[in-house]
Amino acid sequence: MSLHTRRRHLAFLAGAALTLAVTPAMVFAGEPIADPVAEPGAAKNVATPTPPKLGDPGFLDYVLDRIDDVSRGESSHALMQMRVKTKHYTRSMALESWSMGEKFSLVRILEPKKERGTATLRAHDDLFSYLSKTGRTIKITGAMMGGSWMGSHFTNDDLVKSTRLRNEFDASIADGPQVEGEATYKLTLIPKPETAVVWGKIESTVRVSDLLPVEQVFYDEDGEPARRMTFRGYQQIGERKTATHITMAPLDKPGEFTEIRYAKLEFNVELTPNFFTLQRLKSM
Repeated sequence: MSLHTRRRHLAFLAGAALTLAVTPAMVFAGEPIADPVAEPGAAKNVATPTPPKLGDPGFLDYVLDRIDDVSRGESSHALMQMRVKTKHYTRSMALESWSMGEKFSLVRILEPKKERGTATLRAHDDLFSYLSKTGRTIKITGAMMGGSWMGSHFTNDDLVKSTRLRNEFDASIADGPQVEGEATYKLTLIPKPETAVVWGKIESTVRVSDLLPVEQVFYDEDGEPARRMTFRGYQQIGERKTATHITMAPLDKPGEFTEIRYAKLEFNVELTPNFFTLQRLKSM
């Protein structure tokens, strides 16, 4: 696999990974996520536009946007537990994160205690890492983009991509397999001719009932499957249904994975770009 292939992006995952956060007290047995409380005077029972159906114009673009935005709101605050298993170690972290749109994210480590305060900031296309042990702030350069983010199976490069799947891929759709009793569609995404650095192919499986993703398989330029991401534990959070358990596994390293489980998730919280600064990164 080429260096460019290994550094491919997961646009929607970048949003998911930095949009959410973790708590040490998280229960892995499927404890419900706290539903955010509506503020006084908030609009209720707002009519939701009817989504397109299979065969309608714009159906495939609608599904691709739904995949991209599965865990992304205009702004968010969350807690999550991340567990990383590799050939050499198993590591668990509690994280807290904030995000606004596709350009601003801040995530910090809560546990383990010795790493508390270590954080990653994304502001526009820049990525910074703050190391609490040394008090140093490092700007992630191009040469470092292919490196692992916090020891996980996500790269720094994954975190700064904000392009949309429908802008980079042509999609086709067919019936998919049954997944946990749910009928599915399988989408095959082939990069458009003008697309720069992308996967050779992506296969995305979505539920027929709500068009939410249950699996994505990413193929390298040689047509070999390279990574698989699965989505489970869907729960209703306010007006949005989202996955609470996401797993990424490199297919060339059997037994390895990064698992994210969400304990708390709030969408549309009050944030401004001024929240996502180097000063904030160092003070957390």
